[in-house]
Amino acid sequence: MKFTCEKHVLQTAVAIASRAAASKSPNPALEGILISAGSNLCITGYDLKKGIYTHVEADVDQAGEIVVNARLFGEMIRRMPDGIVSFSCDASNSVNLRCGRSEFNFIGISAEDFPEISTVDSVNNISLPQKILKSMINQTIFAVSDNEVRPIYTGTLFEINEDELTLVSVDGYRLAKRCEKIESGKMENCSFVVPGSSLTDVERICGDTDELVSIAVGGRHISFTIGDTVVVSRRLEGEFMNYRKSIPQSFKYNLTVERSELLSCIDRVALIVSEKNSNPVRMTINDGSIYCMCITPIGRAEDICVCEGRGDGMEIGFNDRYLTDALKAAAGKDKINFCLNSPSSPCIITAADGSENFTYMILPVRLRAGD
Repeated sequence: MKFTCEKHVLQTAVAIASRAAASKSPNPALEGILISAGSNLCITGYDLKKGIYTHVEADVDQAGEIVVNARLFGEMIRRMPDGIVSFSCDASNSVNLRCGRSEFNFIGISAEDFPEISTVDSVNNISLPQKILKSMINQTIFAVSDNEVRPIYTGTLFEINEDELTLVSVDGYRLAKRCEKIESGKMENCSFVVPGSSLTDVERICGDTDELVSIAVGGRHISFTIGDTVVVSRRLEGEFMNYRKSIPQSFKYNLTVERSELLSCIDRVALIVSEKNSNPVRMTINDGSIYCMCITPIGRAEDICVCEGRGDGMEIGFNDRYLTDALKAAAGKDKINFCLNSPSSPCIITAADGSENFTYMILPVRLRAGD
């Protein structure tokens, strides 16, 4: 096996495929990436749950396949000087890597030890611009649960309903929903859950372009084709919550707030919050203003955010990180609606301009006298 490739191109491809390589595994091949040289170069990472393969242009003198350790190979490429990288390996899996005056020699792993990546028996497929999918994932991924007790919530729900795609993430304390109209696709109404780790990779690979992402849905797996790169992931099985019944539809208090101003206010008040000194941010909803205050053993912090609407002095507490995550995800909107009913009912955040493409729900924290 022998090929040459421009360093930057190879480095980018290795970094993408390495995202699917296992960090630790009894099978060393799973900690590696499969390099396949044929009509072009294909680099694959696969940890048995998620696979990523990408094609790059290279001058292939001799076809072949070999597995190399993802972390080590990536560092070798990264530290080499710019230029053309020459890669060769022999029948004993001895690898030679050269670029300029830099050279590495090491032993690879037989391609026969690398498992075959899962194929998607595509039943439905849909396409949408990369920048749209990237934005949808970015605005919902933060609410994915990291608790493996209920695995279904470690992923994001994709729901197709006629010409609309909806993404929903929940973690038991908050919910993030994003909707988008879609134009092209051959997908019947359906729903499926994609692991959050896979979506993080999809978001990073997508660019801010109108080039399309093709999503193919099979019985057990789903694939995202992004240019020359394909991400294949298993689907999460289980019953996702009925999010429609969880989101209140009417509110006693509907405040309009400058998103950046409220975010800055919470950020300042939460400065005295830490893992060791964790207390909620207490909000007093007045007519025309939101008074924010937090008390921890470190001290006391308070600030006021101007708003439009009445609040009758209602007091409610929130986890500061949950609020800031939602407000940051709402970037692009100058004003947001901050909707409430009571100190024990969830807060709903939507865009104040009337667009209904995102909705965030945050459960309040019960306030104690010392908070």
